[in-house]
Amino acid sequence: MVSNGQNALYFASGSLDLLAQLPDGTPVAAPLDALPALARQAPQHPYSLMGATQVAALADEAQQLLQRCGLAMQGDCRMNHLRITPLGTRRATWLSPQAVPTAPLDAPLPWRSIAVLGIEGFLDFQPQMAASSLQNQQGVDVRIGQLHLPALDRLRNNPSEFRAVNIARVLDMPAQGAALAEEIRRLADEAEAVFLPACLGLEDDQALQTLQQRLGKPVHLLPTLPPSVLGMRLHQALRQRLVQLGGVLMPGDRALRAEFDGGRVTALYTRNHGDIPLRASQLVLAGGSFFSNGLSSDSNGIREPVFGLDVYDSAERADWCRRDLFAPQPYLQFGVRTDARLRAIRQGQALDNLYAIGAVTGGYDPLQQGCGAGVSLLGALHAARNIVEQGEGA
Repeated sequence: MVSNGQNALYFASGSLDLLAQLPDGTPVAAPLDALPALARQAPQHPYSLMGATQVAALADEAQQLLQRCGLAMQGDCRMNHLRITPLGTRRATWLSPQAVPTAPLDAPLPWRSIAVLGIEGFLDFQPQMAASSLQNQQGVDVRIGQLHLPALDRLRNNPSEFRAVNIARVLDMPAQGAALAEEIRRLADEAEAVFLPACLGLEDDQALQTLQQRLGKPVHLLPTLPPSVLGMRLHQALRQRLVQLGGVLMPGDRALRAEFDGGRVTALYTRNHGDIPLRASQLVLAGGSFFSNGLSSDSNGIREPVFGLDVYDSAERADWCRRDLFAPQPYLQFGVRTDARLRAIRQGQALDNLYAIGAVTGGYDPLQQGCGAGVSLLGALHAARNIVEQGEGA
């Protein structure tokens, strides 16, 4: 795996979306049941290319994969649930970490009173914002407070270090558990549940479970601004699984160009390896979108810079975006074209040994449709299946 920097999970909430909304704006409660409508409205969507039967099987397989990675997730592909966001609103999703507060669709939160607590001096989470929405929209009695923990004073003196990940490294230490519980008890003794910023559980849920036992009430975590502890934990678990299975990571490198022989990629050149090519019988492109430089744009249009693949785009730059910031943005659907097996298309032909998955692919809007994580995860499994089947048939 050639990796140039951190992936998008470092900026993610830790929850995974499968399908939350159809292109026409219809909310989706049951993602698998909505796949036929999605295929009619967006035949180029990766789910539509893979097919409803395959998507259903891959969604179940994805949940099992996460379990094998040691990730305890809540949710099911047959019915979305609602997770509580850092703003106190509710958002439909597929899978969420056990630590995240959730509720069934069209059901109220299970608590009548909640304490939303921040950490003194920590600017990446504002409890008053979450509390306002919870109280006004959910009808819950909410109190707010700021935790003061002397163990964090050293970090607090340097704002650049006072981030969720560094705080979690301190609060995850068993020696800090009693002081944290006592401070929460002082601020939230009468609340039925406690919401904290996700500054616990960088590697596992042990610190959170111990805290709940000490308090005798539910304690849940709300995502913070990046870097995200919940997203990093998901990334680390998947990376460890890759290494356990024999995968090799090449961090800090970047794919630059490729050589072809007919419909096959024969060599891949990277920044760190110079004129020494990497060779593999099968390749998977997961370079991300514009943010990760998996796609690039200039006055001449949109392009995929490494392999020169065909892309979904619009020739008129005026059609790339809309003036309304909150409207669906057309450029989010730009990306690499693939066939039903997710093989990348170049000059109108699917390449025999190059697959494209995730945000680098086009034909869908991950924000408006709430499907970004599902497209990435299910696309990876779909490509893996096809690679295995191709190897068995060789």
